[in-house]
Amino acid sequence: MQNMIILGIDPGIAIVGYGVIEYSGNKFKVLNYGAITTKAGTKVKDRLKTIYDSLIDIIREFKPDCIAIEELFYNNNAKTIINVAQGRAMPYLAAANCALEIYEYTPLQVKQAVVGYGRAEKKQVQQMTKMLLNLEKIPKPDDTADALAIAICHAHSFRMNDKLI
Repeated sequence: MQNMIILGIDPGIAIVGYGVIEYSGNKFKVLNYGAITTKAGTKVKDRLKTIYDSLIDIIREFKPDCIAIEELFYNNNAKTIINVAQGRAMPYLAAANCALEIYEYTPLQVKQAVVGYGRAEKKQVQQMTKMLLNLEKIPKPDDTADALAIAICHAHSFRMNDKLI
């Protein structure tokens, strides 16, 4: 199996978690992870530009083969969902402008791929992410750990489906 560099993204408008991993021969290597943050009260257009520009910088530095992103989770707050949806568009725009494929995974799929159980608790996913990636501690904020879990999910899904990117 060839090396695959995956950029996992947990989208948002205030915090965008990201994790860059290399997957080769059933082994993971963490290349980088962190969070892109934007301040409340900042104009939405400026927040979106910060997210986009930061993602482009990450893509240029690590040259991922693809992007894996969590599907949008709906809640009852329309304002929140609109803001998250706007923030979520930035990885799609970055992927399009960098000619990268983008793959979506539901929270259930991520839990299944990382823990082996689709109804796993958040702490279980974080602990397994830490273990699978051989990290000293669970990455913070939670969005970062989630992004790494999404990248792991894609690696496992890619292997299981034997797809070519």
